[in-house]
Amino acid sequence: MEKTESESGERRRVVVIGGGIAGSLASKFLQFDSDLTLIDPKEYFEIIWASLRSMVEPSFAERSVINHKKYLQNGRVVTSPAVNITDTDVVTADGLVFGYDYLVIATGHNDVLPKTRQEKLSQYQAEYEKIKSSESILIVGGGPSGVELAAEIAVDFPEKKVTIVHNGSRLLEFVGQKAADKAFDWMKSKRVEVILNQRVDLSSASDGNKTYRTSGGETIHADCHFLCTGKPLSSEWLKGTVLKDNLDGKGRLMVDEYLRVKGRKNVFAIGDITDVPEMKQGYIAEKHASVATKNIKLLMSGGNEKKMSTYKPGPDIAIISLGRKDSVAQFPFMTVSGCIPGLIKSKDLFVGKTRKARGLDPNIVEP
Repeated sequence: MEKTESESGERRRVVVIGGGIAGSLASKFLQFDSDLTLIDPKEYFEIIWASLRSMVEPSFAERSVINHKKYLQNGRVVTSPAVNITDTDVVTADGLVFGYDYLVIATGHNDVLPKTRQEKLSQYQAEYEKIKSSESILIVGGGPSGVELAAEIAVDFPEKKVTIVHNGSRLLEFVGQKAADKAFDWMKSKRVEVILNQRVDLSSASDGNKTYRTSGGETIHADCHFLCTGKPLSSEWLKGTVLKDNLDGKGRLMVDEYLRVKGRKNVFAIGDITDVPEMKQGYIAEKHASVATKNIKLLMSGGNEKKMSTYKPGPDIAIISLGRKDSVAQFPFMTVSGCIPGLIKSKDLFVGKTRKARGLDPNIVEP
């Protein structure tokens, strides 16, 4: 294994593992105050909630898939998965070892993703071609990804037959019944078929036979399918590290009110990997990044621990896009749908705002 030396003997060494919503913002905030290393399996950060628009409009991904080096001018980017953590170091799959004074874990969920930005853009182009050339499309999973993808296709390709199969009793089980009902009614108005309480046997269809069977005995004809089921947390690897006892029964890192891993003075966790009892969403992951980086800066400057910022979960707010103009929005005291809540999210999907938070032009794609 190759030990990587710090470039600065003065600044404290901070390692951020994971370059998603939380990790990218934490890295951006810390880059000028520390000797920063961002470890991520891919060379880019993606505004993940824009991914479903990119499947029907590949050029949209030009702004939402961003090389880490575009917003990280003063840190090193290591394109390799982290595979071990000790009390002093992080080890990558490539055998590199990075010492840390402070560690931020922001690994989110497991997903198989292309390594380079260009490969990711090409993937969206291929998915667009697949949708465009199909007359009928099966979407497996009725959570936020499945619902938003079905809506994008129904709006941009109204002539296509879209079917959602979901193994739950209603769509969008992470929000309330009212929001789920409004989404279901919108799907019906766009002639999207929704089949609930059933699973799909994806092996039942072959290239020559595009008929899928469900657990309820139904058959569905579809030219192609997209799997939109939940992804597991990216924490299995932590079971072989010094943090193995800091995981709860669901594989989440247990954190205190400062977003430090419980029992650790210099290890923080942010985003979906934490056990904070709240809805797991992008804007919440960004709040985690803000609190954790403030605390790391305070500690690096020798500040009093008692002055650390605490993180308090806020009310559950969710906005589910339904194509380019509509959405369903759940606020603490009401749930609304249509073009008014759609104005909040559906046109730009917060892409400009998310780029701006990382110091990038909201509209212009850097060459």
